[in-house]
Amino acid sequence: MIEAPDYHNMLALFVRLSRLSQLPSDAYLENAFGVLEQVVANPRFLERTPVERKPSSFARSLVFGDNQLSVWAIAWAPGSSTPIHDHHCSCCFAVLSGTLIERHFSAVDEEHAALAQEMVRPSGFITCFLPSGPNIHQMSNESDGEAVSLHIYGFDHRMHGSSIHREYRAVSALNRND
Repeated sequence: MIEAPDYHNMLALFVRLSRLSQLPSDAYLENAFGVLEQVVANPRFLERTPVERKPSSFARSLVFGDNQLSVWAIAWAPGSSTPIHDHHCSCCFAVLSGTLIERHFSAVDEEHAALAQEMVRPSGFITCFLPSGPNIHQMSNESDGEAVSLHIYGFDHRMHGSSIHREYRAVSALNRND
């Protein structure tokens, strides 16, 4: 039986992925997906990382960062939600525990978006996408328990405070003046 990677091996995977970030997009996203598969197989590596928690919101904790990417653990309190947003960089994430709801939106204009699709993201779910979008979405924890996810973003956390490019307000598809 192959032993799951320990904390230092997981960090080494992030360092390797950072070096691979200059690959063509498809190859980079494939590698990022593979790293998240290993994280999902060994979510306990986060026990060695202090993960911030907020009682009624989500909280991000930097796990790894350099000039190519940043890796964040996000603890989602029940009822917490991000704004509707898109990203200025690649975004890959895995749900490590709990269940999240991801809503995809279609842009109406530069400030408004209409709900297009809602998906349940259970523990073990992984996705990766580029900012070539539009990739407008919102994440929320609508359960009674905490959820934890790990996000890999293609940006230097020292240069940008967040991966969010733009926030949107929701409008109904039928009435775009909401």
